[in-house]
Amino acid sequence: MTTARHPAVERADLLIDLGRYDEARQLLAERLAEDPEDIRAWVKLARSHLAGDEQDGATALEATQRALTLDSSDVGAIVMHAHALRAAGRFLETEDVLREAIRLDPGNWHALALLANWLWRIRAIRSGRANGGQGRREDHVAALRESAELAQEAIRLAPEEVYPYEVARLIADMAGDRAAADRLDEAILRLDPQHPEALARRTGKAASAPGVPAAQAATLYADALAAAPDSEPMRQGLDEASYRLLRGIRWLALLCLALAGVGVDLFATDGETQRELPLPLGQRLWDLVPMAVVWTLGALLRYRRLRAGVRVNLRSLVRRRVWARIVLGQAAWAMLCAMLVVEVPWTERTVPQVLFWAGLLPTLATMWFDRRRTG
Repeated sequence: MTTARHPAVERADLLIDLGRYDEARQLLAERLAEDPEDIRAWVKLARSHLAGDEQDGATALEATQRALTLDSSDVGAIVMHAHALRAAGRFLETEDVLREAIRLDPGNWHALALLANWLWRIRAIRSGRANGGQGRREDHVAALRESAELAQEAIRLAPEEVYPYEVARLIADMAGDRAAADRLDEAILRLDPQHPEALARRTGKAASAPGVPAAQAATLYADALAAAPDSEPMRQGLDEASYRLLRGIRWLALLCLALAGVGVDLFATDGETQRELPLPLGQRLWDLVPMAVVWTLGALLRYRRLRAGVRVNLRSLVRRRVWARIVLGQAAWAMLCAMLVVEVPWTERTVPQVLFWAGLLPTLATMWFDRRRTG
């Protein structure tokens, strides 16, 4: 019986980490043909069948059983056997297996954390089966409490390892303890500042806080993505914040439309005489000045102050999302109506009024309709 790692097993382990599972299995098969009593080779073979998207629980289970036949007290083989049981659809059996691993090695923090991660799920399934498909709340609470104790013991044994904190954070979240979950997120980020899930949760919480403007939210997501560029939740958050920025452009266009209506004096006011039409050319040109100020202060300078990543994402969002293009189209339409109202030398106010409402009403209606969209 071989317990030390052979160089071929070491290479296979690295191949598994690289996602080259077929090569790892071939290497392990050659090693086992040479020495069928190499426990580590059997364990790594099981791991190769559990890694990736296409798990083969039955084959992994067979490999771990061969390893345990050689040494039933090998804790690494026992823990891998638990993984194989879960992949093979025998999840409920994993509790006893992991408890055996902990009995043999009470200081095995990984087995403790793994049991904490699975125990409350196992108890939920058993409670549901025992109560006609509806789990009891008291069983759920008791299971979460026991799982939390196991996770805390794993943290005590391995305070520098991230996985026990991840498990403890999940349990706190399931228990509804938001304060504890936030503290554990901070602990995870102290150990791994680029942890994608914890970073996404912290960033999402900061970006969605009341009163946080779209530009600040987009900056928060852009900064977080610089640390974890593969985080899909933060990419979605950046898209949502970018879309909020684009939606704000329509307000600028509507403000310009209102300024155009005021400039042409479209609507009569009691006690005041409306301006005579057509307006002089100088007046019509002067009416463009406040519109230019609105766009310079409200859009151009604001855009230039945005992070480069946010600016890139804004352009990308317009290419990728239909509603982002609709928003820009509506802003352009409202501005076109404003320009026609103020720059054409109208002799009557009927057509400018139609243009005013044509620019205003569709945009306002769509702003209400798409207020919950994300682009």
